[in-house]
Amino acid sequence: MMWPTLLLGLLVASAAGWIVTSYLQAQRIRRLERSHEEIQVEETLVFDFLHGLGEAFRESIRPQELHRLIVEGATRILDAQGGALYVSDRTGAKLTPAFISKGCPPLVDIPPNILQQTAATPTALEKFLRLHTVAPGEGLIGRVWQTGQSVYLSEFSDAPELAKLRSSAFGTRSVMAVALRYGNQDLGVLALANGPMGVPFSQGDFVVFKSLAEQSAFALYNAIIYSEANEKKRLDHDLQIARDIQRILLPAEAPDLNGFEISGLNVPARHVSGDYFDYIKIDEERLGVAIADVSGKGVPASLIMAICRSVLRSQAIGNPSPADVLKKVNRQLYPDIKEDMFISMAYLALDHVRGGVILARAGHDAPLLYKQKTQAVQPLKTPGMVVGIDSGNVFDRLTSDVAVELEPGDFIFLYTDGITEALDSEGNEFGLERMIAAVRSSAKEKAQAIVNRMIDELRNFVGSTPQNDDITLIVIRKT
Repeated sequence: MMWPTLLLGLLVASAAGWIVTSYLQAQRIRRLERSHEEIQVEETLVFDFLHGLGEAFRESIRPQELHRLIVEGATRILDAQGGALYVSDRTGAKLTPAFISKGCPPLVDIPPNILQQTAATPTALEKFLRLHTVAPGEGLIGRVWQTGQSVYLSEFSDAPELAKLRSSAFGTRSVMAVALRYGNQDLGVLALANGPMGVPFSQGDFVVFKSLAEQSAFALYNAIIYSEANEKKRLDHDLQIARDIQRILLPAEAPDLNGFEISGLNVPARHVSGDYFDYIKIDEERLGVAIADVSGKGVPASLIMAICRSVLRSQAIGNPSPADVLKKVNRQLYPDIKEDMFISMAYLALDHVRGGVILARAGHDAPLLYKQKTQAVQPLKTPGMVVGIDSGNVFDRLTSDVAVELEPGDFIFLYTDGITEALDSEGNEFGLERMIAAVRSSAKEKAQAIVNRMIDELRNFVGSTPQNDDITLIVIRKT
């Protein structure tokens, strides 16, 4: 009887063991299935997050939309109660709230009066958080930004601004915060928080959060690059329009003048030029020829140039005295020119009836006079000071008309210092001597050919060195 009983016991034990093993195996399989499902859900959420950040590579995305994607995506993946993104302002001196999700516990110090107002007006806290900026080292967010250290807190001894709210409806149970940096650029701080009723973040959550923050920093940096590129496109477009307008203001061609042959050219160093030249009909017998150089380059210089052109034209018509015109131009422009700016000018009146030339100079580089008989080149160093640094008392005493005697074949060469100060690859200047040599070597040619020859000589000298100043030149030949 023992053996059958023992055998039955073994069978029952084996069956029970098999049932237990099967049950445990089934439980393990269900846990693995749930874990797999959770991983798949998390993978889907992460994929959606990365896909959303991919929008940052589109030029059309708005910064506000990207900020929302970052905060809401991270909140959803890590099942947080809320999140906040603070970004560096243009000065880099403080953080501004870019996006704070609804339900996010406050992560900065809340003044008592705001808490009191919130009891009656719930939007008071939201308004405060939306407008409150954070200085380096201020509170948890400011310290993370200043140190660049990621933090995971469930105990707030190092964050008293959060500890004092812990027992209130605005308390926080756990926080993760990370500084967003890409390369050497500090972009801001991303933080996630769970309230008193939420589950504390785990170390695994913290690892995932830091990975999400790295991708977010790259997306923010990329969005900034796109924004700057778009801004540059807009500026380039505006500058191109300004250049087209300035081209309209400069003479398209030289006038056909009896007894004289004239040619002029302006080559800006940038989109717009601070150099200026012009041909102005004074009266039926005279033509005014002006050349000017505004200190500096670019847009500010071009604006002063445009003002100078308008004033000069208003004063030149009907006035045969170049010196008197320059005096009036100086008196009008002096009050409106900044202390660190000035204009050098040379202005001539060509009498195409009598063949005479009168020159006045306001501190401009001395024009060169070429005499065909002697083949000599001499600078016309007439007196004068630049426009815009004296109200008129000294300027008027120094500026005077000087008659320039021209015989057939003689010519006057006017230029700005963009020619003489042009540099080659070794830093050598083109200089006055090279310019005079180029003038003399092309002296037998027509005015246009002299201009072209000078530009060719200049380009051969500088080679591939970028142009560092505006270039303007005019040739006036007596025929």
